[in-house]
Amino acid sequence: MTAHRYDDLRALVRAFLDAETAAGTFAPTADSWLTGWDTEFTRRLAERGWVGMTIPREYGGHGRGHLERFAVTEELLAVGAPVAAHWIADRQIAPSLLKFGTEAQKRTLLPGIASGTVFFGIGMSEPDAGSDLAAVRTRATRVDGGWELTGTKVWTSGAHRAHYFIALARTHPREDGRRHDGLSQFIVDLRGPGVTVNPIISMNGGHHFNEVVLEKALVPDDMVFGEIGAGWTQVTSELAFERSGPERFLSTFPLLSAAVESDDSTVDDPALGASIARIAGLHHMSGAVAETLAREEPADLAAAVVKVLGTATEGDIADVLDLAIADDASPLGTAVAAAADQRPGFTLRGGTNEILRGVIARGLGMR
Repeated sequence: MTAHRYDDLRALVRAFLDAETAAGTFAPTADSWLTGWDTEFTRRLAERGWVGMTIPREYGGHGRGHLERFAVTEELLAVGAPVAAHWIADRQIAPSLLKFGTEAQKRTLLPGIASGTVFFGIGMSEPDAGSDLAAVRTRATRVDGGWELTGTKVWTSGAHRAHYFIALARTHPREDGRRHDGLSQFIVDLRGPGVTVNPIISMNGGHHFNEVVLEKALVPDDMVFGEIGAGWTQVTSELAFERSGPERFLSTFPLLSAAVESDDSTVDDPALGASIARIAGLHHMSGAVAETLAREEPADLAAAVVKVLGTATEGDIADVLDLAIADDASPLGTAVAAAADQRPGFTLRGGTNEILRGVIARGLGMR
């Protein structure tokens, strides 16, 4: 038995999910942490203490550990529960606020995150920067009482529904050889003046991505996140939470589980067995990263490894099932078709696998 199992807690979550499924409150889907936005479901989770688990009680949270949160999130993802509303805020914004936020920011924002009523997006990616965060062009200019942000962010999941995002912007000119310097982070009100959210519609008609245009959007001084000029250090710390969680290998697990339980002879058993073995290995790897984060130790390199291997696995599962049950009008076939639509994004979000392989190579001293 590994240290991160927490069987009693998992049993409670499974009983809750069984009741929700029986009541028909949600339909299991692939990629539910990105596309399954359901504020009422989030509220019910929060009532049970399963949102904001690692937030200290003094800030409205539950003072529990990263490994307990790991157990809960695995169970939710395994059945394709609709957790997108709170996911980003709970996964990476809350721990970042605890590490870099001011006392006022913690007391203003963390209770809402823990109660499932305050939602966040991510303001990192830009149209011409790709996975190269140091190439961001969004500018932050000092003005009376705060900073004006001008630039464009893309692939911002949930920005049309979220309350805030944390934007990475350049506060000092980029210098040759020092491209990581001069970056800062800001907590931006997504409904504030100077902020325009434009939908990015997926090829299947879904809407969860957005373009966020900032036109002299004013961020008051009390919403500067962390230290001016320390944005690179802060954002790379945040990425460890973004890249290492169970969502990096469980996005298509509900389909794998359904295929295993079905009597569809068109699904190749060896391929399913190989997928299950890969998932088992990733479960232990991701759990080990959660243990590292719980000790407040660096996990950037290990998180990158989990992300590369995990997103490749969940994409392979979608491909195997798509080939096996193509044009199947059953609920499983419909879900597999939706997963195939989502599949191109698996290895892109959180940093492309090509970029992360370079990160891993540098971390291992290979380049």
